[in-house]
Amino acid sequence: MVALEGREFILVGTAHISRESVDLVRRVIEREEPDCVCIELDSRRYQALSQQRRFESLDLKQVIRSGQLATLMFNLLLAAYQRHLGLELGIEPGSELLEAARTAEERGIPVALCDRDIRVTLRRAWRSLSWFRKLLLLSSLLEVLFEKPELTEEDLRELRQQDVMTKLMQELGEAFPGLKTVLIDERDAFLGERIKRTPGQRLVAVVGAGHVEGIRRALTLGRGADLEALDTIPPVSPIWKWVGWGIPALILGSLVLIGVRQGASAAGASLLFWILASGTASAVGAALALAHPATIAAAFLAAPITALSPLIGVGHVTAFVQAYLKPPLVSEFKELSRDVGSLGGWWRSRLLRIFLVFLLSTFGGILGNWVGGAEIVSNLF
Repeated sequence: MVALEGREFILVGTAHISRESVDLVRRVIEREEPDCVCIELDSRRYQALSQQRRFESLDLKQVIRSGQLATLMFNLLLAAYQRHLGLELGIEPGSELLEAARTAEERGIPVALCDRDIRVTLRRAWRSLSWFRKLLLLSSLLEVLFEKPELTEEDLRELRQQDVMTKLMQELGEAFPGLKTVLIDERDAFLGERIKRTPGQRLVAVVGAGHVEGIRRALTLGRGADLEALDTIPPVSPIWKWVGWGIPALILGSLVLIGVRQGASAAGASLLFWILASGTASAVGAALALAHPATIAAAFLAAPITALSPLIGVGHVTAFVQAYLKPPLVSEFKELSRDVGSLGGWWRSRLLRIFLVFLLSTFGGILGNWVGGAEIVSNLF
């Protein structure tokens, strides 16, 4: 408990996949009869949990159009990992948070959703990493997901006593300090300030065990956190904008220079080689993902065009086409935790295949651009 300026904040640290935490939450709320119950959820996550729909209601085409497919992928991987552990323990992840809301509503106690919007958190986390570290992070998560650990009684006892997702983030934070800052430290400050601003003299806050100490520090700080700053997605660095437009300018400028020095036929041959290299490599990537034939054709046509614009990538085009032609089935969302943990599941599931199409066509396009670019440079000199 934290006492502050005549107010009492009772912090209940839980494990998001623990039956004991579900029972603990109900007991504390019934015993304390607080003025309000604060929960480590935002409105979007609360609706997904309470309505048992999670990702089923997502419009994937809209997600792709808004350029948030990579963020969604990161979210799905984390959720699938937590759900996998939750199923091992025989309880749905987040059950204790729903129990807190249900118990409060039964007793006529107001509920405050105090966490930051999950979309803001994930986009800030994604922006905090370089492209190289993004690839390392995804590979690390996939490695964890494909592991099939056998949980002993001691393992089960440890999992019931901690916030598993926070533990995972702490481990990843050792390799990705920026990620830990966004997912743990920033949310501690955000949660602490939102809890502090919640009306009432006696409050119960139900949060992951890994957030308790950080929230305790945030509550006792004399200066509150800047919620507006923490709730803002930082803009892309101007350097990357220059790089994004500089590469197409370099390619086109080199082709023009080849034309001036060696003639239009030489420039045309270099351009054709670059188009074929970029388009073919991206199409091969889509084919390896077992994409729809129209998606493979879209990869071939879009790769050379998107390479000249930093506003959209070939992966977004191919993922959109694949989602339009082969939309995911509702049943696949329910089997996500199983499919994401097996290599074959990524090709079996329409949902995960969209991610594969995005990744492999993107990697193919990048490889093709490098090969084509190298040919242009060699012809230039």
